[in-house]
Amino acid sequence: MAMWDRIKDQAKGLQQQAQAARGPGGAARPSGAGSSGGSKAQLVSALKTQLTSLKTELKSGAYRDASMAMCALVAAADGHVDTSERQQMESLILNNEVLQNFPPEQLRQRFNQHADQLAANFEQGKNAALQEIAKAAKKPAEARAVIQTGFVVAGADGYVAPAEEQVLREACSVLGLPAQEFGL
Repeated sequence: MAMWDRIKDQAKGLQQQAQAARGPGGAARPSGAGSSGGSKAQLVSALKTQLTSLKTELKSGAYRDASMAMCALVAAADGHVDTSERQQMESLILNNEVLQNFPPEQLRQRFNQHADQLAANFEQGKNAALQEIAKAAKKPAEARAVIQTGFVVAGADGYVAPAEEQVLREACSVLGLPAQEFGL
C-alpha cells in the first residue's frame, strides 16, 4: 500500500504543477514553455514510469481486458478509428513495457474487438468498453493502472485531446476513481 501512496503523492504533485501552469481563473495559457501542455506531458511521463514500476503486479486478465478496452476507447474518442490510427495504437500497445506481460495476439484481439464495436456503433461500443473497464474496479491498483494506461496511450502523440480527456473521466467514474487524481 505504501507504493500506491507514493504514486498518488507524485500524481498530486504533478496535478498541482499542471494547475500552477494555468493562468488566472484556471484557464490554460497558450502553448509554450511552462504551459499546461508541458505539464500534461510531464504527467503522462510520470504515469508511464509508475506503470513500468508496477509491471510485475499487473498480470491479471481483468487488467489486460480493461486496458485494451481503455486503449480502444481512447483511440475512438473522436468518434472513429481509421486504419492508420488502429495500426499506430497496436504498435503503442505492443511496445508498452507493462503490456508485454501478455501475449501480443491476446492484446491485438481484444483491442480490435473493442475498436470494431466502437466503429460499428460508437455509443454501444463505448458502453461495452466501459463495462469491461468497470471490471477492474475490484482491485484499486489495477483500476488506477487502467487509467494510467489510457493516459499514456492518449498522450503518446504529445497531446491529450479534449475528447480523450472526456473518455478518461468516464472511465474514472465507472472505476470509482476521482478524475482529479489524474489531473482531469
